[in-house]
Amino acid sequence: MMWRQGDILFQTIEQIPFGVARMPNLVLASGDSTSHRHMIKDRKTAELFRSSNVTIDDLFLNVTANEASVVHPEHNTIVLPKGCYRVWHQREFGEDKKPKRVVD
Repeated sequence: MMWRQGDILFQTIEQIPFGVARMPNLVLASGDSTSHRHMIKDRKTAELFRSSNVTIDDLFLNVTANEASVVHPEHNTIVLPKGCYRVWHQREFGEDKKPKRVVD
């Protein structure tokens, strides 16, 4: 299954990949243009991981509670059930034909 909140997409996966690093916070996207963050509301409900591959900006979310709320001031809250997710940031192609992350 998939969920979407603005420019962030959540895809269910079987498990968190081996070799990813646990992040100290639960910010899924920093909102560089607006300073609004996509984040997990309650730190006790999930764990966030980042790929150690510097050429790929992959995030993985493990919802450890029965559910976790993803909040952002400009979007409706979404509730993810317990499980593992890959977190995708929407990308677009610039004039140089290279993909870049959409800035929310």
